[in-house]
Amino acid sequence: MMKTWIMLIALVACGPKKSPEPVANEGGGSSAAPPKDTRTEIDRRRDAACEALGPRITKCAVEDAKKDFAAGKVKKQQLDQDTSQGVQDKNTAEFIKKCKNPPTPYSSRQVRVLEVCPKEESECGPMLSCLDNLNKK
Repeated sequence: MMKTWIMLIALVACGPKKSPEPVANEGGGSSAAPPKDTRTEIDRRRDAACEALGPRITKCAVEDAKKDFAAGKVKKQQLDQDTSQGVQDKNTAEFIKKCKNPPTPYSSRQVRVLEVCPKEESECGPMLSCLDNLNKK
């Protein structure tokens, strides 16, 4: 019992070790400004539109897959595989990647189509028809 008290007193007397205060580095820390966005305004608009459109396109693909299942065009296993969350996430990411890096740069009119179609059309069919305007001259 005496040995336990001596250990307890020694622990209390010594106390926990304080960790040293972190040294602030110049240019580091939370006060540093985030890196400057060097993209052009049209590229920022395009990227924002692509980010917003990606999940909507995926949702429409899921709706189409469900319609195909209901029509007997695909089996339940195929539907479950095609509409799994992992596949949806991957498809959304791929769409956004391709949308942000088109083979030829989008014109301001095309960026406007990307911005307007998902905002103005709540249903998949009309939204996808609206997006057909991306390729019209």
